[in-house]
Amino acid sequence: MAQLQLIKQSSGILIPATPETSDFLHSKCKLGAVLEAEFRQLRNPAFHRKFFALLNLGFEYWEPTGGAISSNERRLVNGYARYLAAFGGNESALMDAAEQYLEQVASRRITNGISLCKSFDAYRAWVTIESGHFDTIQLPDGTLRKHPRSISFANMDETEFQQLYRAALDVLWRWILSRVFRDQREAENAAAQLMNFAG
Repeated sequence: MAQLQLIKQSSGILIPATPETSDFLHSKCKLGAVLEAEFRQLRNPAFHRKFFALLNLGFEYWEPTGGAISSNERRLVNGYARYLAAFGGNESALMDAAEQYLEQVASRRITNGISLCKSFDAYRAWVTIESGHFDTIQLPDGTLRKHPRSISFANMDETEFQQLYRAALDVLWRWILSRVFRDQREAENAAAQLMNFAG
């Protein structure tokens, strides 16, 4: 079964959008043949490239720090220090002790072979999840995990993809790009230049 891309003309006639579609229609279909199809409007591929240029820009400027301790571990230890402080302890001293403890654990982990590395796939999944485009799944041990939804052309229409782009821009601005650029427009322009350079 062939995948055909067609463009609607003003008169309501569909014409081939790619050389492959044109070749298929001319060589495989007889004049007057009736074809059955399911139609789906495709997303703008240039906008898809723009999204990945934005992701690449954020990835280039992101430097992992403190990765030997996860943010969940840090929240747990700091939360416990505040809990103890509620029973009459010195919160400042307990928070300092918690930070020293976390630094010791991080140091041990690094010397035991745990190193920080940048993974584009993990980063892209994080941006997608932080943008609100995820499903929550339950694992066999009962824990819940956020799993990024697919952004493939088949799974997301143009409107939904534009919403994801705006949300991803906000996430990247909040966590990474605001440290480098004056405003979101400047960051988007840098991503566009990166896309033109790569293209």
